[in-house]
Amino acid sequence: MDGEGGPSGLAKSAAVKLSEMGERTKQLGTAMKDPHQQRRIILVIVCVALLLDNMLYMVIVPIIPDYLADLESEQSEHVHVVMHPNSSANSTSQDKSNKDNLDVQIGVLFASKAILQLLVNPLSGTFIDRVGYDIPLLIGLTVMFVSTCIFAFGENYATLFMARSLQGLGSAFADTSGLAMIADKYTEEAERSRALGIALAFISFGSLVAPPFGGVLYEFAGKRVPFIVLACICLADGFLLLTVIKPFSNRTRENMPVGTPIYRLMIDPYIAVVAGALTVCNIPLAFLEPTIANWMETTMHSSQWEMGLTWLPAFFPHVLGVYITVKLAAQHPNLQWFYGAVGMVIIGASSCTVPACKTFGQLIAPLCGICFGIALVDTALLPTLAFLVDVRHVSVYGSVYAIADISYSVAYAMGPIVAGQIVHNLGFVQLNLGMGLVNVLYAPALLLLRNVCQMRPSYSERDNLLEEAPQGLYDTIKMEERRGKKKGYSSAGNCLSVDENGFDPFKAQRSLSEESSGPEYT
Repeated sequence: MDGEGGPSGLAKSAAVKLSEMGERTKQLGTAMKDPHQQRRIILVIVCVALLLDNMLYMVIVPIIPDYLADLESEQSEHVHVVMHPNSSANSTSQDKSNKDNLDVQIGVLFASKAILQLLVNPLSGTFIDRVGYDIPLLIGLTVMFVSTCIFAFGENYATLFMARSLQGLGSAFADTSGLAMIADKYTEEAERSRALGIALAFISFGSLVAPPFGGVLYEFAGKRVPFIVLACICLADGFLLLTVIKPFSNRTRENMPVGTPIYRLMIDPYIAVVAGALTVCNIPLAFLEPTIANWMETTMHSSQWEMGLTWLPAFFPHVLGVYITVKLAAQHPNLQWFYGAVGMVIIGASSCTVPACKTFGQLIAPLCGICFGIALVDTALLPTLAFLVDVRHVSVYGSVYAIADISYSVAYAMGPIVAGQIVHNLGFVQLNLGMGLVNVLYAPALLLLRNVCQMRPSYSERDNLLEEAPQGLYDTIKMEERRGKKKGYSSAGNCLSVDENGFDPFKAQRSLSEESSGPEYT
């Protein structure tokens, strides 16, 4: 007889493990059939993608300037030794010239991601509207994985520039499709605000934690390790997307409604006001990130660890701002514009007080105020974009969140290039006063949104085509889903879905569909 450690015992143990794995697979499959569980898993996938994108955006802040400076000094020393082996003249002026050139290179490298993202977003938004949200998200994660690997192993400026630009390409697909997927899955206004608030918390966490994360690993493990860690997380998220959502087996995108073209969304006055607010509120953060370290070193004589941890305390008020806005939006959804306006006033006041700070402890307060205000604006206005599309256009969200991504990209494309020039020509104080004034002056523009919840839902092209009767089970199911979405927005946002004559188009359409579809669909 075989003992417990014999062949038969091993076979029984393997059979038990296989049975447990099969049971877990069944549980996962059952969970994915439940719409609520599926939405949660999708939210996790999107949040991890947004976390990765923002960590990769900010992780290079403590790494690349130092790495490029070492690279530049090695090259200049080699050139100087070859051309002037016995001369040390003009070394000071040459060092100054090299530093100025390095600052320009770093600014262009930092801005290249946002610039390419800005250029690609109009195309990615239209692409997402055509093919759905899952495949563009997979494309974005794949490109981000490739760019992260290039960052890890790149050893010259041209390679790093290509990696940074590739990240912008990946972000144009991943960020836009991720936010659009959340808006599509969470159709009720309060749930949508909560889900987008969680996504914003992950964005904030990635942006504020990445610099110390990258700096510590770069100091003790070298340049490659932070990027390899991020690449592994990106790979795991992409694998989860393939396993759970199965983008290539999802055929519902073939009959998706035709989305409103992005150029028509851009000229919508309500969407334009929201997009402008997203750009203006992010300008202080985008302009201070590349300039505040030098100002702290000059005025406060701050240490390296203080400059590295400048933005970390601001994570907590950002999350607090998201939480407060979500709670308020659930109770008073018709005041989203007011929460955004209050956030812009807070950003403006905080920005104006930054130059008055004399110590690191004093500086933390206005920076926390800026991030708290940004949380109010983003959490209030990102769901408003989806709501505007629902009530004024077709409920397809790729293009409208491409516009939101363009708004962010405008601020972060200008920041590394324009902010340094403003500080050099006008001064750090004037920069902050100008940013604060712009935010305060823009806040009243959000008054235009105060009557948004009195708008009536519009008919999509798909609804008009199916007005007589749905053809087949698929069309019936999709029509019921579309009606459910519109009902959810009607109840959550207190919007009018019945016209002035008391005619309910959705009720009439439903009764017409039931009469023509027969018992097969009941």
